Formats: sequence, structure tokens, C-alpha cells
Amino acid sequence: MFRPKLFDTLKNYNRQQFSKDLMAGLIVGIVALPLAIAFAIASGVSPEKGLYTAVVAGFLISALGGSRVQIGGPTGAFIVIVYGIVQTHGVNGLIIATFMAGVLLIIMGLARLGSVIRFIPHPLIVGFTSGIAIIIFSSQMKDFFGLKMGTVPAEFTDKWGAYIAHFNSINLHATAVAVVTVLIVLLWGKVTHKIPGTLIAILVTTGAVSIFQLPVETIGSRFGSIPSSIPTISFPHIDFETIRSLVQPAFTIALLGAIESLLSAVVADGMTGGNHKSNVELTAQGIANIFSSLFGGIPATGAIARTATNVKNGGRTPVAGMVHAVTLLLIMLFVGKWAALIPMATLAGILVMIAYNMSEWENFRSVLKGPKSDMAVLLTTFFLTVFIDLTVAIEIGMILAAFLFMRKMIQFSDVRLLSGETGENADEQDKEAISNYHVPDGVDVFEISGPLFFGAAYKFKDAMKLIEKTPRVLIIRMRHVPIIDATGIKTIEEVYKESKRRGTKLILSEVHSNQVLKELRVARLLFAIGKSNVTTGFKEALERSRLVIHQNA
Repeated sequence: MFRPKLFDTLKNYNRQQFSKDLMAGLIVGIVALPLAIAFAIASGVSPEKGLYTAVVAGFLISALGGSRVQIGGPTGAFIVIVYGIVQTHGVNGLIIATFMAGVLLIIMGLARLGSVIRFIPHPLIVGFTSGIAIIIFSSQMKDFFGLKMGTVPAEFTDKWGAYIAHFNSINLHATAVAVVTVLIVLLWGKVTHKIPGTLIAILVTTGAVSIFQLPVETIGSRFGSIPSSIPTISFPHIDFETIRSLVQPAFTIALLGAIESLLSAVVADGMTGGNHKSNVELTAQGIANIFSSLFGGIPATGAIARTATNVKNGGRTPVAGMVHAVTLLLIMLFVGKWAALIPMATLAGILVMIAYNMSEWENFRSVLKGPKSDMAVLLTTFFLTVFIDLTVAIEIGMILAAFLFMRKMIQFSDVRLLSGETGENADEQDKEAISNYHVPDGVDVFEISGPLFFGAAYKFKDAMKLIEKTPRVLIIRMRHVPIIDATGIKTIEEVYKESKRRGTKLILSEVHSNQVLKELRVARLLFAIGKSNVTTGFKEALERSRLVIHQNA
């Protein structure tokens, strides 16, 4: 049931909490202003589109979302994919892709996929997040050093080649502005956390550039004035060919938005002791992205840094996030013209710091010290993100993680012939070990441990080849088989048919898993083998085998 957290929080809402939410919303709105502009410019679109997104999507994510304190808007994670879409399909293509991503997010929420998305492997998330950080950092070198060059190439290696070729055109004034911005953002936290360092950096550097008339490029000199109004709803013409070409980038936007919003919600839960509704959150993210595109905005999702700022300043209900959006709207309507004076080098310095905070270098180093399979997923995703494409990186990373997980499950799965085990090599802690029982002559016992799925079925088939002399009874112990798939069922079916052909009675012992019993029942194997030959205990299986031998004597 779609029930936003706002409805729950307003039941016992009071003036004291509104005062806290109001203050938190005002602060987060001020923090979000430069970020919205910077993310838009870095994504290859005009600065006001970032503001439209923060206002429209930010308001809807808070009002309709499944988290009490989530703050939504444009984020650094989208820069790479948005820039690529704009370069290939233009701004209209981006609007259509954002709309499609919103629809996909709503479908994810209604299909209750919120809990599934949270289980995406950690090395994969660290890999593409670190890769995105490197790309954001690389994209800012032109403005950071004030290089006189044309359009920055999209490819990573071409980008750095162009930087090196034009580095002799460095603007020392722009470089100084960028460095001062970085230093202020780094050091301001030691002074106070109540006023964001990014805001102080913008005020100081913009004031210095204006007062001393420094020869550096500003938002106004590159993009013109920032509109002081919200545009009317519009949507470009679309056709089937456009939709087909944008399915993949739209899916990437939706997946990135889902991952980042739920990660942000989980972080917020840890800070507040709350419990978000993941499926409601996904649905709200979808609605927000649809309306963001209709107003000409860019993709939006939950922003971890802004959400943390909200919590630290007392925000505890969605009202704070709604106030943050209204604050941005008022700034855009009445102070937006002054934003055109912000130097591009200042925004570059802010984005360099954002890239550093996104890099997760500590987590990156930690994963590198872990299992080789995790390291392989991390490095593959990282290098594909940086050198190829984010969409490809996520797809290949997911496939690789799945294959490596299956490999681990195959290693965990085991099939053994137990009939010859003695007390010396059996597990002394296992009271159900075969050494504690007397196995009649003419009875072979095999035990399967671990999931019996397509990756491990070949072990079962190989183990069956160990049978040198046809037994009168074949017992297969399944006490450690939690799940079985169609290949596992097919393998047992083949063993049953081969046993029947040889005149061997097949007994399945200790089938404890409800999932395994259900699949055996659906496949009609319970009926074929006979319910009396599927036992819940090994003792019962041995008694059944003695009865079979006695009847056939």
C-alpha cells in the first residue's frame, strides 16, 4: 500500500518540531543551491535545470517518499550518464530518458523490488561510485585551471590528452579561485558546521572576483542570466525509435536512482533510529523524476550528504525536505540573478571536493584486501566505469558478481559416498553421522551438502559414477540441501530412472527443506519415488531399506 511517511509523521506533529524542521530545511536549501547548479553544469546542461530539479523533485521526494528525512535532488552519481545522454541524444533525449526512468522506478516500487535492490553487492557499488568520482574530478580540470580550450572530449583518455595539450593556457587567477574554494570547504568545518563551507566559499570567491574584477569565467559569462521563474510543463515529441534508443540509459538512471536513494535512506535510518519504506521510496522517486522531466529538469534521487545535513540540523519529518525545496524556489525567484556572478572555478573546486568525498578510497582499499572475487568485481566495475561506460560497468559487474557467487556456491556444495565412512574420518560432533548407524549390506549411502542447483548438479552426476556394484537400495541424504532448482530436480529424476532400470530402490532421506519438498511434489517425483521412500530421518531410511531388502530376499 502506497502510504508516504508524511502521513505518519503528521499525526503527532507540533510547533516545536516544525521549528526544527523549518531551520533544517532552510540550511539544507542553502547547501543545495550551489550543488544543484554545479551538478547541472557538470552534466552538460544549463544551471537552472539543476535548480528546477531540486525544487520540483526535491519537494515530491519528501512529500511522497518512504523516509522521514530523505532530501532529494540532482546528485553526482548522475553526472556521467546524464552527460553521455546529452552528448548523444541532446537535452530532449535526456528529458525523455528521465521520464522513462521515472516510470521504471514506479514499476520497481509497485513490484516491491525495494528490498531486492538493497542486496546489490558492496564491491559493485564501491567500484562504480569510485569510478564516477574519478570522472567527475577529470571533468572539472578545464574550469579548475581556467584552460582555454574548446569542448572537453567525452572519453577519459582523450580528456586528459586535451588537458595536457592545452595546459600552457592555464589561468592562474582561476586556479587561485579554485584552490581557495577547496581550502575553505576543507577547513571551514573546523570553524562551524552550522553554516556550510560551500556557501562561504561561494560568497568569498564571488565577492573577490567581482571586487577585484579578476579575469575568470562566471556562470553568467558562459550561460547568461539564470531564469527567475519555474517553466511551464512541456514534453518533447517522442517516437518508438527514440524510446528504443533510450531504454538502456533510462534503465541505468532508474537503477542508479534506486540504489542511491535506498542507500541514503538506510544511512538516515542509522542516524535517526527510523525505518524507511523502501517500495514507497522507489515509487516517490519515480513520480519525482517524471515531474522533473516535465519541468525540464534532470534525474533526481536521494542525496546522502544533504540528507545527513538535514538530520544533523534537527530535521525529523518530511516537512524539512519540503521546506528545503521551497527555500530553493524563493532563492531562485528573488536572488537567482546574483547566482550568475559565481565563478566557474568556484564550482569546479566544489565538485573536486564532492568527487573526493564520493571516492570511498577507504572502502576501496578495504575491498582490495578482501577476497579475490570481491576484488575482481570492484576493479572490473571501476575500470569499465572510467574507461568504457557506466551502463556497461553495472551490467558486467552484476553478471561477474553473480558468476562468482555461483562459483562459491558450487565450492560449498558437496556430494559424498558415505557407505565406507568409519568413526575415524566422520565428524565426531555430528550425532547423525553414518558411523553412528549400522548400514545393511547392499545399501549405498550418498550425502548432498549445499544448494543442489545447475552449477553443482555435475558433482552429483560424477558422484553417482562411483557406484561400482549395483546396490539393492540407494539412500540419498538431503539434510543439508536448503534449495533445489530445475536442474537439480532433473538430476534426481535421472538417478531415479537409472536406479529403476537397475532394479535399485531409491530412498531420499532427511528432506527437511519446504522448498525442496515443494519442488519434488510439483515435479511429481514424490509420487514416482513413493512417499514411503522419502523420509524425514536417516533412521527411518535405514528401516525402510531393511524392509525393502527383506521383501526382495
